[in-house]
Amino acid sequence: MKRRLLWQIYPAILIITLLSLFAIFWNVKSRIRSGYEAEKQVSLERIAALSLPSFRPLLEESKLDRIQALCVEMGSAAQVRFTVIEPQGKVLGDSDELPETMVNHFDRPEFQQALHGTTGTAIRPSETLEQEMMYVAIPITRDGEIVAVLRTSVVMTELQATLDSVFKDILSYGILIAIAMAVLSLAFTWKISRPLELLRRGAERFAKGDLNHRLPIQQTREIGDLANSMNEMAGQLDKRIRTIVAQKNEQQAVLASMIEGVVAVSVNGHIISLNKAAAQILQAPLDTFIGRTVEEVVRNTELQQFVQKAMESKTPIEEQIVLHEQRQNERFLQTHGTALQDDKGDKIGALIVLNDVTHIRRLEQVRRDFVANVSHELKTPVTSIKGFIETLLEGNVSKPEDAQRFLEIIARQTNRLNSIIDDLLVLSRIEQQSEHQQVIFEPARIRPILEAAAGLCEIASVAKDIVIDIDCPDELEACINASLLEQAIVNLVDNAIKYSNPGSGIRIEAEQDETHTRIRVCDHGCGIAKEHCERLFERFYRVDKARSRKLGGTGLGLAIVKHIAQSHKGTVTVESTLGKGSTFTLELPIHG
Repeated sequence: MKRRLLWQIYPAILIITLLSLFAIFWNVKSRIRSGYEAEKQVSLERIAALSLPSFRPLLEESKLDRIQALCVEMGSAAQVRFTVIEPQGKVLGDSDELPETMVNHFDRPEFQQALHGTTGTAIRPSETLEQEMMYVAIPITRDGEIVAVLRTSVVMTELQATLDSVFKDILSYGILIAIAMAVLSLAFTWKISRPLELLRRGAERFAKGDLNHRLPIQQTREIGDLANSMNEMAGQLDKRIRTIVAQKNEQQAVLASMIEGVVAVSVNGHIISLNKAAAQILQAPLDTFIGRTVEEVVRNTELQQFVQKAMESKTPIEEQIVLHEQRQNERFLQTHGTALQDDKGDKIGALIVLNDVTHIRRLEQVRRDFVANVSHELKTPVTSIKGFIETLLEGNVSKPEDAQRFLEIIARQTNRLNSIIDDLLVLSRIEQQSEHQQVIFEPARIRPILEAAAGLCEIASVAKDIVIDIDCPDELEACINASLLEQAIVNLVDNAIKYSNPGSGIRIEAEQDETHTRIRVCDHGCGIAKEHCERLFERFYRVDKARSRKLGGTGLGLAIVKHIAQSHKGTVTVESTLGKGSTFTLELPIHG
């Protein structure tokens, strides 16, 4: 039969008292010791900081004898051991020992902390004095660089003696109090303390999530019934929490793996949750924007209005929204929205799904532009060829010289068609080789490639009296595909010749740093307007279409250069000023 709580209360108090006194003793002991040590550490740190101005000029002038003398002088005055250590661990001065007799201090923990720019502290036995000591080390810097470490230290013997005396007094008073409490409480408190303590500890484990723990059932009826109820409660909570956690993990896994952005908004416009994809699309931190309003997170009126429409609509809605992040930089979003309702049918917010279709829209635009440009580029020569052939077939040409002229025009247009097709095939080949990683890269000297490219363009340059100057060190070398790089340089030089004035010059420069090889082709031609530079490397894009066709260009030369640079995992850029010329730069990584 379970006994009443009243008959178990009396003996338990003594144990609680003794345990409390014991815990207080050790806590007070620990606090006194840590407080004393902290005070001593602060004192050593202040002494070291005040001594820094005295040591810094001696270190700058490398006066080692004065450093040793100053350590002895300050150590005697402050009753503290001073040690100056250079960054390699060599002792430059010490107030208690000769520096030349001391071992290297590089592995001392307080010294290592000071080398990282912070105050280093340690309590450990001294290998030199064979006593337990407290060390505080601070860095001595010059122009932001650590030139030495100043360490102050004291012996812990005095501290330990003081603490022992205090602890003895505390222990004596504690014993007297414990005896007094034992006499007063007798056996009244023992029976009640232990089961209640077990319940308390069990409740703490439940609060920390350890719901598998079970409380022992005590003999006392009231405490036993309470423990049994708490065990049942823990079992039910554990079962429900496991279900909730599993559902939450499944939901988070699904949302995190989605490429679409998902944003849940409350009925008052505050963000309840958003997944990683939504944070990237909206360029918002994943955690810091939870609980904030849509207007704070998104600076886009269309999207704000769409969220409001989704809350008010009874059916799912869909729209396309454009985010204007920067000038000439738009992002296209396919948005879906639906209202959220609780189990009573009341609206509690909205769920917004964002799908970034910018890349698809740009690809569609590139495809449309490419088809239109190819059609236009091919239609002109084909139309011309067809017209002249029909004229010849109808026999309307009476003079042989006219027939010869027509045939020459047909030949030129045929050659232009052939050039366009050849350049398209080159582009296709480079893209396929890059995609399947079939481009072979080998170490090669750059100057012979530049000279070969200039040689291929020599006829065109001589015809316009243009001098090609090459500035490249003979020893400059990079891991490249020589034939592709030569083709890129030929295209750039050929372009420079076409758009340069007769009698001007073209300069080919090459340089290299730790990460990249840069090749520049500079001309003094007509230059390119700034608004054209961004699209200059697109296929069939021409700044001056009439002049470009007159000079025989296919509109694919710079596109080929861009794809050759990309196959090398590099880039090509242009800097140009109207009327002064242009500079095209190939930047190729050394480790491709």
